[in-house]
Order: sequence, then C-alpha cells, then structure tokens
Amino acid sequence: MKRSIALLLSMLPLLSMLPLLAMLPLLALPVFSSEGSVTSDAPTGSTPSVSPPPTPIPPTPTLPSPLPGRTDTMILTLEEAWELALAQNRDIEKAEAYREWVRGKYMEERAAAFPHLTVTGEALRTSDESFDAIYGDFADFFPTTQDTRAGEVRLDQVLFTWGKVGAAIRAAKEGMASAEQQLRIYRQAALRDVSEVYYDILLTKEVQAIVQATFQQKLRHLEEAKKKYELGTATDYDVLAAEVAVANARPPVIRARNTKRRHYQRLKLLLALPPETEVDVAGALETVSAEVPAYTEARDTAFENRPELKDLTHMLGVQRQLLKIARAGDKPRLDLSAGIGRRKYYVGDLTSQGRTWDAGIYLTFPIFDGLATRGRVLQARSDVTSAEIELRKQQDAVALQVRLALDNVEEARKILEAMAGTAEQAARLLQMAEKGYEYGVKTHLDVEDAQLNHSQSRGELALARRDLLVALTELERVMGVLGEE
Repeated sequence: MKRSIALLLSMLPLLSMLPLLAMLPLLALPVFSSEGSVTSDAPTGSTPSVSPPPTPIPPTPTLPSPLPGRTDTMILTLEEAWELALAQNRDIEKAEAYREWVRGKYMEERAAAFPHLTVTGEALRTSDESFDAIYGDFADFFPTTQDTRAGEVRLDQVLFTWGKVGAAIRAAKEGMASAEQQLRIYRQAALRDVSEVYYDILLTKEVQAIVQATFQQKLRHLEEAKKKYELGTATDYDVLAAEVAVANARPPVIRARNTKRRHYQRLKLLLALPPETEVDVAGALETVSAEVPAYTEARDTAFENRPELKDLTHMLGVQRQLLKIARAGDKPRLDLSAGIGRRKYYVGDLTSQGRTWDAGIYLTFPIFDGLATRGRVLQARSDVTSAEIELRKQQDAVALQVRLALDNVEEARKILEAMAGTAEQAARLLQMAEKGYEYGVKTHLDVEDAQLNHSQSRGELALARRDLLVALTELERVMGVLGEE
C-alpha cells in the first residue's frame, strides 16, 4: 500500500512531462502575434516559414464524476469499527466457538472424578427344554420356562488412579486458559487489521484529494494555454502539451478511487458486513504525540501480556499433565461399585421377589503391558521438550518484534518531523510558479517542478502520519495491550 501510493504520487508530474521533453527540439516553431504577424526563433537572415492555420481546440475535459451518494451510508469512527469487529469478526467467532469446545472438554475430564449413577431395568424370559429328559415323569413339576423382572440403581466411584484423574482435570483447565489466550490473539489481530485499513482509507482520501487537485491544476493550465494561444503568446504546442498533461492526470484519479473502494471492501470483510452495505470512515490523518517506552520496558511488558506467550505457557502445562497421565499407565487403581435393586421371578405358577444389593472395591493392576506405558512416557517427554523449545523460540521472536516495532515508530516519527512545514512551503512555491507562468516569467517546466514538489510533500506528509499511527497500533499489539485496559 505504501509503495503503490508513493509511486503514484512521484510519477504523476513526471508522466505529464514526457510529451513536453520529447518535443523540446520543436521549440523553434513560429508564434502568431496578436497583430497576425509571424515571429520565429530561427537565426536572423533565414526565411521565416508560414505556419498553417491553427487547428481547432477540443473542449476542455472534465474531472470524472464522483460515484452517486447514498443516504444510508454507515459512517464509522475507529472506536465504532473496533466494537463491530469484536462483535462480528469471523475469526473472533471461530475462537469463541473453540473456547466453548474446550469448556466442554474440561467438563468431560472433570466427570471422571465424580460418582456415576446408573439405573437399569430388566425383563427376561428363559427356556431350557433339556430339563424334560432329566426329570422324566416329574417334568411337569419342574417348568422349563422362567420369567425375570428386575430393576437396579448402581453407583460407580473412582477411588484412586495414581493421579490420572487429577492430571486430566488440570490439563483441561490449562486447555481452557489456552483457549482464552487464543481468543485474545484473534481479537488483537482483528483490531490491528481494522486500524490499518481504517488509516489506509484516510490516506487514500488524502491521495485522492492530491491527485484531484493536480488534475484541476492541469485543467487551469490548459485554460491558460488556450487564452495565451488566442492572444497569440503561445503556440498550438503549448495547448497540446497541456492537453496531454490533463489526459495523463486522469488515470491517477481513477486509481485512487479504485484503491479506496478496495479498502472499503476489506473493511467490510473484517467487520463481517454484507457486501451491499455502504460504509465510510470519519476523521482525518493527524499528527499524534504518544509516549513510547524504552526497549527493555516494552519487552518486559510484551513478555507479561502477549497472548501468544501465555498460550504456549498453558500448552506446556497441558503437556506436563499428559506426561503424568502417561506415567500412571502401569500403576494400580481402585474403584468402588455398589448397587441396590429389586428382583422378581416367575416360574410356572410360582412367583418370588425380593430386594438385592451388592458392594465392592475393585483393584486393577496392569503388571505388564508390553512396555506400552514406557513408550507413551517417551512420547510425552518429547512433547514437553518441544513445548519448552517453542516457548523460548516465541520469546525470542517477541523480543525481535518489539525491537522492530519501536524502530518503525521512530522512523515514522522522524520522517514526520522532517516533513513538518515542507508541505506549506511547497504549496507556496507552487502558487508562486503558477503566478509567474501566468505573467510569463516562469516556464511550464518550472510549474511542473513545483507541482512535483507539492504533490510529493503532501503525499509524504500524509503517508508519514499514516505510518506513525499504524506503527503505534502495531507496537501496542506487539506489547499485548491493544484494545485492553
């Protein structure tokens, strides 16, 4: 964005000068005076050539008409854009959905520590005709069909698992904390992106104003050239050069409008607004004075607040708890199981019913599992080591990001200080050049040079203000405090 706008500003006056520079050998053309006589810059004694009748001058082109206005345009300040982003940004919505998933995972792991109650019912009929052969003539006294009706309430409770249940609950808590930090990551990234495109729109408005003003200047020069041509103090070359300059000034106006339109589309994407919604931003690029911390202070603040570091810290905690779970894979565990119910039997014409209950403590001890637990422990240790390395790597990256962010702020601030007052001086220089050209004491090249200086100074000043605002926003994000109290 910076390079394209700077290139657009620097190339605009040069493009308009190309036809003039190409036609410098033709400056010895005759000039019609106001009395109709012919003058020439040819050497004395040479026969002056008679110029053909002046060609008709086409009508002056006009500035491209602006897009039709909308009365239902949503005009946003930066704070309002932030609020919309926090409420509607798609990445933030995904992070919030992931947070809910992790919360459900925590509830699932925590359930292992609570007692489980199960209600069961049974309606069973069994038949075994093999008893007929056993009892012979007495088979009628021993029915082969039996019906059973039963109901039971059973309690299962983990008593001891060598720390597996507690480690799983702590790992789930660390996962919930990690999800919160990931949500902060997406929130700060969205605020940074919204701020950047917001300032890009303001910058594009400034650039659009510059190229439109340049276009209007080209139109005034064309009108002045036409007047001088009618008075006989300019040639048709001057009119043609002015027309070419006007034509060359039109593409930057169109590009500036399209660039601004693209920024609007990106802003609507970040805010999750419908494509048909018309949106605009309020405000202007202004010089801000913010206190910038020293590198050590900014780095310490980043180490304390960056959500990426906190996220990796919690993920390291998850891996450590998973290592504890892996180590308990070949250790004994105790479980309690108890049940109470009622059972009723139907055997022929006889019935019997009564209450049933049972209770017991069960020991499970996997004495040998084929070294599967040892393999899982090795994997878990490797995961812990990788998480520790990733955390140190991210700390190094954050320290570098803080350094670069401070450098960007310092660079933008120095450029802004260097450009202070230059835009006003360039505007005054352009005004003097135009007046001098009007009175015939300045050349067209002088005006083009003044226009170049004026456009560059205004563009560089707007770009420096935008860069400073974006750099300060990025510094807050790098320090982990963007959008937070």
